[in-house]
Amino acid sequence: MNETCTLEWQTVSSETYELGESPLWHPTEQTLYWVDIPARKILRANIYMGTVETWNMPSEPGCIAPAANGGLVIALRHGVFLAPDWCGALQPLVTLPYDTSTVRANDGKCDALGRFWVGTIDEPKARRAAELFSIDCRGGRAPEVKRHAADALTGNGLAWSPDSRTAYWADTPSHVVHAWDFDLQGNTLEAHRIFKQLPPKPTGWQWDAAPVNGLAAYGGRPDGAAVDVQGNYFVAMYEGQRICQFAPDGRLLAEFPVPAQCPTMPCFGGEDFKTLYVTTARHGRSAAELARFPQSGCVFSTRLEVPGLPVNYFVD
Repeated sequence: MNETCTLEWQTVSSETYELGESPLWHPTEQTLYWVDIPARKILRANIYMGTVETWNMPSEPGCIAPAANGGLVIALRHGVFLAPDWCGALQPLVTLPYDTSTVRANDGKCDALGRFWVGTIDEPKARRAAELFSIDCRGGRAPEVKRHAADALTGNGLAWSPDSRTAYWADTPSHVVHAWDFDLQGNTLEAHRIFKQLPPKPTGWQWDAAPVNGLAAYGGRPDGAAVDVQGNYFVAMYEGQRICQFAPDGRLLAEFPVPAQCPTMPCFGGEDFKTLYVTTARHGRSAAELARFPQSGCVFSTRLEVPGLPVNYFVD
């Protein structure tokens, strides 16, 4: 039986951001990174000093990952780039095969062997044009792009089980989280199944509908995700004011209320990986909602008992 768990949340910074996404904890630097998609920025926070640095991008950053040789790999609307130095030159890696006028890079991260995976989003939500790609640059090879999944509106929720044998990917507007058997060495997804089909958004629902057990009556839809060392899948429920924790068999174990209507993505960090960081959004939200949740757009943190998986590095 699932439970609603009240946690003590702190803000990483008092600043709010339009649409925070793709948080990652860099173990070597002991810093937290994330992106603000519509503001075209990458952010880096020194948690211990309380400082945040900003790096402006030429187009919207969908996701980032640390590079094994230093710096970041960055998926922008118009291409994937390697950035060896903070605020340095962007080195082009590859252009993904989609129409940048209506589609852009969205949620993504690296697998355990260092391939960079990028999901896309169809911004008008007019056709199921979102896809999931992997980019393999290991050993200095020319970037090898492989399409793994398609027929979605918004690619989100990418994560792998601790043994890398299960891959997860969500289509946010469809309220669904997919799962596959993942062959890490062969880089293939097989035996597709529905991990979670969540209830749709009720017709006419408003953000200020009467809460149930302290949470919004609408549970939200699956956005970004992370996995802990026990294989539990933590997913941000956009418009649902919560993070959901699902067991590997799909059972809902717990719901964690978040002080924003629209959490976007969690990640684990801190020296022991027991700190849960969550990005949130304020972009496009009503004045009434922002008055009720004035910290919408902040990055929050809290402590959990079970650690999460560390970030995987991009290998070239």
